Amino acid sequence: MEQVDIKVNENVATIVIDRPEVHNALNASLVHQLTEAFGDIHQEKRVTAVVLTGKGDHFCSGVDLKDFAKISVKEPIDAMPEWLEAWQQLTELCETLLRFPKPVIAAVDGGAIGAGLAVALSCDLLVMSKRAELIANAAQRGLIGGLTAPLLEFRIGSAIASRMLLTGEPMPAEEAFTRGLCCQVTDADQVWVTANDWAKRCGQAPRESIQATKRMLNESIGETLLTNLAAGAASGATLCSTDSAAEGISAFVEKRAPQWP
Repeated sequence: MEQVDIKVNENVATIVIDRPEVHNALNASLVHQLTEAFGDIHQEKRVTAVVLTGKGDHFCSGVDLKDFAKISVKEPIDAMPEWLEAWQQLTELCETLLRFPKPVIAAVDGGAIGAGLAVALSCDLLVMSKRAELIANAAQRGLIGGLTAPLLEFRIGSAIASRMLLTGEPMPAEEAFTRGLCCQVTDADQVWVTANDWAKRCGQAPRESIQATKRMLNESIGETLLTNLAAGAASGATLCSTDSAAEGISAFVEKRAPQWP
């Protein structure tokens, strides 16, 4: 895989998002490769847990808006199927993580932004470096955090979700730890090691117990989560067709301040 690297150390697999030149932004190919990578690891019986991380200085900067810009210039009747497909692929990736039968630990260094934050929140545990930040800034781009919103509400509650989604203000690692959203904060050069330790700890339980526990947490207790993700994806695709979204995407790509219609 060109944009994903998989390594297995003892009974822990590490999946590395490998697009550091664009801060590991998610394009269609990368989303497909990540989904495929988890499918491959699913079949590896020796692997009892997975660490998901990003290469370089960021975990994941969210959707690659250069790809979105190519869709936004099309006529609405042609663009809408592509918007729906893009959001569906992102939803399927998050659902793959939530339904994955083995524990998944996100090792977050730098930013986990937008859809990148949604991917991190779809993991079972977060380990963050001291410089890491969680950012939900879709609204500031003229978009909507259709996947981030339900995952934030599920993981930490609606009050904090509202603050992050409406203001776009980052949540630093120490606050994420204090609020129980991440399980440990460490130095940047130790974030993978620490996440690997947590993965080994989770992997000590019997497979059947872990799988049943994840199903209870993410599908029974979180029975509305998957429904809300689907609804959020539909809302995200619809909003992408607006003038505000087109301006927000263009402004980002052109590295200028948006001029909202």
